[in-house]
Amino acid sequence: MASEKVDVVVVGAGWYGLCASKTYLQINPETNLVVLEEASSAGGVWAKHRLYPGLKSNNQYGLYDPNLGTYEYPDFPMKPFGVTPGTHIPGETIHEYLNAYAKKFNVYDKIRFDSKLSSAEYLAEPSQWLLTIGGQGGVTKTLLTDKLIMATGVTSEPFLPLLAGQENFGRPLFHAKDLLQHSDELLKSSKNVTVFGGSKSAWDAVYLFASNGIKVNWVVRAKGTGFCWMSPPKVTPAKKWIEKLITTRFLTWFSPCIWDEADGYSGVRNFMHGTALGRGIVDTFFGILGSDVQALNGYDNHPETKKMKPLTQAFFIASTLSILNYPTDIFEYVRDGTVTIHLKDIEELSPGKIHLSDPEKPEENTVIETDALICSTGWKYKPHVKFLPEGIERDLGLPYVNKEIPDYADEDIVKKADAEILKKYPRLANQPTINANYEALRGGSEHDELNRPFRLWRLIAPPTKKFRNSIVFCGALMNLDTSITAHIQSLWATAYLTNKLKPVEEKSEEDINWEATLWSRFGRWRTSGGFGRRYPDFVFDSVAYFSHLLKDLDVEPLRKTGLFSQVFYPYGPEDYVTVVDEWQEKHKA
Repeated sequence: MASEKVDVVVVGAGWYGLCASKTYLQINPETNLVVLEEASSAGGVWAKHRLYPGLKSNNQYGLYDPNLGTYEYPDFPMKPFGVTPGTHIPGETIHEYLNAYAKKFNVYDKIRFDSKLSSAEYLAEPSQWLLTIGGQGGVTKTLLTDKLIMATGVTSEPFLPLLAGQENFGRPLFHAKDLLQHSDELLKSSKNVTVFGGSKSAWDAVYLFASNGIKVNWVVRAKGTGFCWMSPPKVTPAKKWIEKLITTRFLTWFSPCIWDEADGYSGVRNFMHGTALGRGIVDTFFGILGSDVQALNGYDNHPETKKMKPLTQAFFIASTLSILNYPTDIFEYVRDGTVTIHLKDIEELSPGKIHLSDPEKPEENTVIETDALICSTGWKYKPHVKFLPEGIERDLGLPYVNKEIPDYADEDIVKKADAEILKKYPRLANQPTINANYEALRGGSEHDELNRPFRLWRLIAPPTKKFRNSIVFCGALMNLDTSITAHIQSLWATAYLTNKLKPVEEKSEEDINWEATLWSRFGRWRTSGGFGRRYPDFVFDSVAYFSHLLKDLDVEPLRKTGLFSQVFYPYGPEDYVTVVDEWQEKHKA
């Protein structure tokens, strides 16, 4: 017997969990809703324990209008929080903002902190979820709920690689997620640190220590995918703000998009991607974009910064694109020797030392003496919850291990999806080889063996009707429009869970499974330079995604007045302020 019964449980108190809770309660105010949060504070990636010194948003606040930002909920402006227009938002401010949002909409008091969901068992009759929750002091509780909203995202549980000799290293060795817990001591006492990885969190760690006069050895694997793309806030010869550029409908047409039909303008899209001339224009656009970023960063101006050039083509990346949001030039620390770049692999660790090898020069070995090793090595993207009964992950649309058909491409439905994707977008057949010597890092867990990606319908719901609209996954994706995505996904999820979403009734089981597979598989081709093989990962396709969800909800997807504005003005949170109210009015009618 469960110790408690509630109507809805939301797991996670970050951008998506808070918004899903707020939206569900806004539409269903009498609901007995509980939020489970593993940490001791709200905010998700912006929770208190993850706010290392200097952490800021990639987005800038108030680029064109001092009243509007791109990193705020549509119905909760950030203006009262004192952010200077045109600046990147401090992590502490985002944390304060998210907590204020939770309190404003009566969600905060429903959060149960220090509550880790360890298992979720589906009870087919009467379609409920039995949750097992671990709390402080090792106390375990059970909770029964009618509806389950998973909002833990894909960056909750850090991935730490297994490194030979790590048990004898004798120095701090930790994931970048835990930088705050180590930063004060290291900034006081260390003479040199080593950062492992080329992602944005690695750049942040490097800048933190280098800007404080501490020597940094920056190790990026020779057998890895290299440095992520780092862009100045303004790009293209026209110097456009990048977070506005990617939500301008005219520019989204340059990106192949499998869910583009709801966004209209199919004739233009067919020309851009279905003709040789159109594909030439697309290639030219992304070539200019990539070349402009590389020229602005000055990679070729110094032999050390030249090592930092991305291996991936700009066309095939998505959320691995990040922004240079530092107050001073991070490249100067590379040029002046404060930061040394090592394009090598970690062979082993010994007391206070890191042994590096170069596959192209196996006879050469480099030994680094260091006071700490900071691993920016990614995340275990599968939800760290045990779903029951055993094997249910496949039907839920979650990553899992398929031992019968190890290669996803060998499944018949996937072959069909690949054929349709490449017929519609032949440009995607020309895939780049990012690194011919690539080898995946191993962490000694199930994560190493996963061979199936997320496969969620509309990137939210299971690809089947068998769970009877009882569970959704909000935020199981990566893009650069978090606040808007959370806002619209939350409305869609609420309509789905309350059986008020027409496409669920109109579409067959086969239709839903097919669409989920098609959308999921599209990432393997479109963002192969990012994380598309694992989970939805997109940049230029957000506006079309919003349009698709709004069309499902029977809410107007073209949010601006007039053709010119719809096509050439960037979309932002201000365009989606009233979507919940519009849906409620239509539903009442």
